[in-house]
Amino acid sequence: MKKYIGLIIGILICLAVIGASYYWATSLMDSVYAYRSPLRYTPPQPGENLGKPIPRSLVIVLIDALRYDTSMNADVMPFLNQLRSEGASALMHSRPPSYSEPGYSVLLTGAWPDLSDGPAINLDYADIPTFTQDNIYSAAHRAGLSTAISAFNWFEKLVPQQAVTASFYTAGEDQVADQQVVEAALPWLRNGNYQLVLIHIDQVDYAGHHEGGPIDLRWDEAASRADALLKEIATTMDLTQDTLLVLSDHGQIDIGGHGGQDPIVLREPFVLAGKGVIQGEYSDVQMVDVAPTLAAILGTNIPATSQGHVLISMFDFSLDKVGAINAALAAQQAQLALAYQDAIGQPVKVAASEDVVTATQKAMAAAESTKLTNERIPRGIVAFVVILGLLVLAGWYAGPNYCWMVLGVVSYLVIFNIKYLFIDQKTYSLSSVIDATNLITSTALTTLLALFLGWLLVILGTRIYHLKPRKAAELTMKFVLVALSFLAVPIFFNNFIDGAVVTWVLPNFLFSFLGLIFLIQALVVALIGLFLTGISPLLGYFSQGK
Repeated sequence: MKKYIGLIIGILICLAVIGASYYWATSLMDSVYAYRSPLRYTPPQPGENLGKPIPRSLVIVLIDALRYDTSMNADVMPFLNQLRSEGASALMHSRPPSYSEPGYSVLLTGAWPDLSDGPAINLDYADIPTFTQDNIYSAAHRAGLSTAISAFNWFEKLVPQQAVTASFYTAGEDQVADQQVVEAALPWLRNGNYQLVLIHIDQVDYAGHHEGGPIDLRWDEAASRADALLKEIATTMDLTQDTLLVLSDHGQIDIGGHGGQDPIVLREPFVLAGKGVIQGEYSDVQMVDVAPTLAAILGTNIPATSQGHVLISMFDFSLDKVGAINAALAAQQAQLALAYQDAIGQPVKVAASEDVVTATQKAMAAAESTKLTNERIPRGIVAFVVILGLLVLAGWYAGPNYCWMVLGVVSYLVIFNIKYLFIDQKTYSLSSVIDATNLITSTALTTLLALFLGWLLVILGTRIYHLKPRKAAELTMKFVLVALSFLAVPIFFNNFIDGAVVTWVLPNFLFSFLGLIFLIQALVVALIGLFLTGISPLLGYFSQGK
């Protein structure tokens, strides 16, 4: 029995890795779905209104998933580019997670996803929470303005419906649904009785997910149809009295998909036209700038959790209005800083500055960084000890064949990433994830292929086939455990950076995704490793003619 003790311990380790990896991976994903803002129960209170609306109507056209580069293509979207030349335009930047529900939340609250309290990942209709933080619709309602939304039905759950005067919602996402959305909204634009209107066009996002992504011709076709709908909306409006804002919530990667930290999905168009707009191409803006700018145009309070600037240079505000905006921003940012300080239990020290928004956001980021650093120190010590211990133990256990084991693991990693990046054309982000099942199955199949080829290299290098059955099984188990020790490095590094699960702040989405995908690999390697260990004795058995 003693001669099998090493093999038995290896099997037990693999079983433990399977269970721990499954629990950790599912807990990590569940924590992202369940994430809520630290301000959820203590939202800052709204401030004073800024006055009367400047335009008769302020209309927002949200073209879902419209990439900035697509929006700049005059052959695909001629009317949008005409509006851009006549109005104010800029490149807008967002932050991950680059899903629609987080994007909608940022646009309407002015707060980044970790504070807006919108979903961090798109939830099913029944599970979508209503905004707990102040937002432009609630602000408009308190100011006595009439509001309207014609959009995909996720907005029905996100926006407090008591703040919406008129609405049309659809469960459709394609061009038929978009036509219905626009037809429902056109009467609101003709009579000018609604001071705030949101129209959501979804077919570009549909083309990205279901028709091949931005590299497919159907993407440009969808964008052109959206452009035609935009023209219909704009020509129904009176831009001498009304103001039109055209923007997007995120982009898509080339093969279709979004959600992660890929640069292409975090760049969106921002085009403002109509009454009060000062024409020109402007420097880059942030997605959190949208809600406070809308508030200034409408004369409502600045949404209380807003982290953005009012884009004063784009709009013809009077000097008195500019003074009122700056005073309101100072009060709103001071209240936000105090609320955030209380929520995370870390002092927020705002330096004196003419740019109160930048100063406040830097102070909040510094407080967040300090709290994270305090949490990371013990996690870093644990991660260093665990990783070093696993690598040393793996080297000791593998013995004289350690070099071949490492070469097999390196081969596994190279093969896995070649298939993942160049054959499957995926990115290291949530943008490549269709759904949880697809993530697991595609990662498992790639792991199986790469592990088998890495094992074949170990077989040839160590000549397992010349060993007795037990020795052949032990050598395979050593390869599996060395592989698991290497896979533990990104897993525990992510644990050091972001913790085992998401808690009070959203994670670094690159490291978090790598941690998740390596957890899946560890589970599959341990599972397939048991199978390879089981069949290894056959190599030794047949090679010796027994």
